Amino acid sequence: MKIALTGATGQLGRLVVAILKEKTAAEHIVALVRSATKAADLGVDVREADYEQPETLTAALNGVDTLLLISGNEIGKRAAQHKNVIEAAQKAGVTWIVYTSLLHADTSTISLAGEHLATEALLAESGIPYTLLRNGWYTENYTGSIAGAVAGGAFLGSAGNGKISSAARQDFAEAAAVVLTTEGHQGKTYELAGDQAYTLTDLAAEMSKQTGKDIPYKNLPEGEYAAVLASFGIPEGFAHAIAGWDVSVAKGDLFDEGRQLSTLIGRPTTPLAETVAAALAAL
Repeated sequence: MKIALTGATGQLGRLVVAILKEKTAAEHIVALVRSATKAADLGVDVREADYEQPETLTAALNGVDTLLLISGNEIGKRAAQHKNVIEAAQKAGVTWIVYTSLLHADTSTISLAGEHLATEALLAESGIPYTLLRNGWYTENYTGSIAGAVAGGAFLGSAGNGKISSAARQDFAEAAAVVLTTEGHQGKTYELAGDQAYTLTDLAAEMSKQTGKDIPYKNLPEGEYAAVLASFGIPEGFAHAIAGWDVSVAKGDLFDEGRQLSTLIGRPTTPLAETVAAALAAL
């Protein structure tokens, strides 16, 4: 059986490939990438495939049984790109698709939810058995801002006291690999989130504890936070999107206590303190 995955050279994709290699033979894994040179170190079958060129997708999926469709990173283009992948999978005879969606995509106010829901609908219409991995936030989405917070003396956001049930990217990668290599997952939707929820105030307190510095959380109005992000060089549209996601956090859109992620991987999800420590060690 051949397992292929899109976005194999991305941050999540690389982790999934590494875990899959521990669970199955490398020759059973197919990495679908835009640039083969970037995937030379993966140690698996590498095939070039471009979301915008459907003919490359069909050829790359030849002989593939199972496909992990890791959602693309081009916001605004993802629904169309995923449609191309799903149609190529139909033509190539793929028998199962596992898709990385968004936590509670059907009720979330996060702006990203729309494209995920559109992809879920395409999967339902495709006739191919599928599984939805509705991933919550990666803790790294926030710890990536630690350097700036340490330098600036505060952690900024617009999430209020919203609880965030995030987990480390490694946890989500492990869940994907488990689903891909074990039975009984077709037709299921998994709401995947961390075991222990926290607020951005809690995150700032953990950063303060580990650095020995006073780094408070400063909650800003959405527009002000977007303006600050733009002043750091983040494109204005993306800055507004990030600030908007925080507002959705304040509404509880990233909170979940079902513990489906830790159940899938057979262990507790990675603690916040551990991911903060890793981020600080990388500075």
